[in-house]
Amino acid sequence: MAPAITLAAETELSAANTGFMLICSALVMLMTPALAFFYGGMVRVKSTLNMLMMSFISLGIVTVLWVLYGFSMAFGTDSGSLIGWNSDWVGLSNIGLTELWDGYTIPVFVFLVFQLMFAVLTPALISGALADRVKFTAWALFVALWATIVYFPVAHWVWGAGGWAFELGVIDFAGGTAVHINAGAAALGVILVIGKRVGFKKDPMRPHSLPLVMLGAGLLWFGWFGFNAGSWLGNDDGVGALMFVNTQVATGAAVLGWLAYEKIRHGAFTTLGAASGAVSGLVAITPAGGAVSPLGAIAIGVVAGVLCAMAVGLKYKFGYDDSLDVVGVHLVGGILGSLLVGLFATGKGQSEVEGLFYGGGLDQFWKQCAGVFGVFAYSLVVSAILALILHRAIGMRVPEDDEVAGIDQAEHAETAYDFSGAGGGAARTTAPAAAPATAAQAESKKVDA
Repeated sequence: MAPAITLAAETELSAANTGFMLICSALVMLMTPALAFFYGGMVRVKSTLNMLMMSFISLGIVTVLWVLYGFSMAFGTDSGSLIGWNSDWVGLSNIGLTELWDGYTIPVFVFLVFQLMFAVLTPALISGALADRVKFTAWALFVALWATIVYFPVAHWVWGAGGWAFELGVIDFAGGTAVHINAGAAALGVILVIGKRVGFKKDPMRPHSLPLVMLGAGLLWFGWFGFNAGSWLGNDDGVGALMFVNTQVATGAAVLGWLAYEKIRHGAFTTLGAASGAVSGLVAITPAGGAVSPLGAIAIGVVAGVLCAMAVGLKYKFGYDDSLDVVGVHLVGGILGSLLVGLFATGKGQSEVEGLFYGGGLDQFWKQCAGVFGVFAYSLVVSAILALILHRAIGMRVPEDDEVAGIDQAEHAETAYDFSGAGGGAARTTAPAAAPATAAQAESKKVDA
């Protein structure tokens, strides 16, 4: 994220950069409904609506929290390198319309709404690991608590002036640590507490709508350009353009890497593999794309595609039920992208930092390791504790009968697809009575009678 880079102060608002960042903010907002489609197609039909709602509710909860205190906690004045606070930002009540974000040419309001969309998306990512079995009320409470205790502080560590990762020099252009490792570690912590789905490793749990998965993946890819390129907060020096190019390049390479592994390992190129490969590439390039060349982006994409495809199978080996592979894609992809900065940084992008392969030694690599481990450990432990408290207090899981019958009906009193008016059914064994062809004919028969 651009705030981690010191730039020369600007004094005039740029209409071009402001407009660009508002568009990017809208693109990042789109990623949460896109994620809902992506996850919604991957679950069984009886859980579709619940999966959509677990993403969608984040738009409501996190937005309100961000206005009340989240922005202040994440980007306010540093305290002990762990948290921020600015009482003038509580409720966003004392921010001028043309007040600029320090060192940039965009208003504070534009920066805060762009960052809001990151805060909304991150807890929604966790939901994919918990499919089919979590009470909606418990999930909503978890989102509110997790955003407050985990996301807001971690965002300050990584992107807030004075945060420990910021001061250490950890490179995270758009969220490898703060978003993807954070969400992936949280997902692992929660599923270790709440346990496996009924029938895990016994019943078939295939995606019910692969077209929906592909639609979600395509919209995520589209929105990710705002997520990544917008994180430079402007268009003045070409770094945002480099990030845009690298986002496309790494994602395409990851699709090829995942599909190649899938063909060798399982004998087929699947649409689910193509969609998952795209997301793995998007995740991996997120922290690194402003620091590497397009050739480095290809390498990162291929590595992420192959290793994330391998990682999704670990849940069967180790017995944790990560329903939609949040750990395998977001945690592993985020770790890979964050660490590979220390190898592939060219010194010609967002900063002069060079990685091992460009003569910079391992100094940046160890900094990246510190950022990865710090965020992973904190999110894993605190998320597990939050889930345990909620599980003991109100119960995180729906009753087993509701899980088997379908969480959509139990939690939302709805089903995703209503075929009652679609007609069809078993073939008739007797000819139906003749019916009037038109309403006029029906009325004529009434008159004749």
